[in-house]
Amino acid sequence: MDLNTITAVSRPQTRSELPVWTPGDAWLAGGTWLFSEPQIHLTRLIDLADLKWPALTITDSHLSIAATCTISQLDAFTCPPDWLAAPLISQCCRAFLASFKIWKTATVGGNLCMSLPAGPMISLTSALDGICTIWKAGGGEQRMPVADFVTGNQRNRLSPGDLLRQIDIPLPPLKRRSAFRQISLAPVGRSAALLIGSLDGNGALKLTVTASTVRPIQISFPGPTDASTLRTAISEEIPDDLYYTDIHGKPLWRKHMTLRLAEEIRAELLGATPS
Repeated sequence: MDLNTITAVSRPQTRSELPVWTPGDAWLAGGTWLFSEPQIHLTRLIDLADLKWPALTITDSHLSIAATCTISQLDAFTCPPDWLAAPLISQCCRAFLASFKIWKTATVGGNLCMSLPAGPMISLTSALDGICTIWKAGGGEQRMPVADFVTGNQRNRLSPGDLLRQIDIPLPPLKRRSAFRQISLAPVGRSAALLIGSLDGNGALKLTVTASTVRPIQISFPGPTDASTLRTAISEEIPDDLYYTDIHGKPLWRKHMTLRLAEEIRAELLGATPS
């Protein structure tokens, strides 16, 4: 869609060239949502393409995902063989149920910044204990877990002019055994519940609940847990008002599916029979 209120496009090549943020500005990365509907409140786009951030970088301690990394770049990434959680990348990329055009354009950072409950990059990076690096509008940086970055439906901790720079995934979560569950009301519908579980070498279980809730919820257990304990923990950690409602699923059904999928994950990771 043409954005006919735009009067200027800035193309900075370094952080020092980022313009002073003013009302009417918007960051442009993939633009798949930006150009999908009228944006009559906008007058200037700040194009991030010329910053040329490396899409994916492995260090001794983490995997760094640039905010401008596209879904197709992430999906095509070849992970080291000891990254047992690597299948989550492909599973979450496919939770978009989007065309190849979207895959080649939409970005990981854009998905986080839209902060929709069903954002699968939120699911992936929060489940892998991702840490956001934010370039503050006034200078400096702020780091916070992805699970804390998203605060609600289309709400997050960015202030006007803040820019999500990257998401760092520590290596230990990438080496955990994992289990993925996702459900939609329709075969090609938006996720109504997307849960990811992981099990570390000491038997600690972590469950990340997304899509069914307005923000990511993480529940940890220090060791193997039974079905009753899991169900009680979910009921205590996720009050009814945190379950999301829209045409893709009502809260009561989302709650039911969250409990069911969580038990399937527990059983898969612990080798138990689902209760």
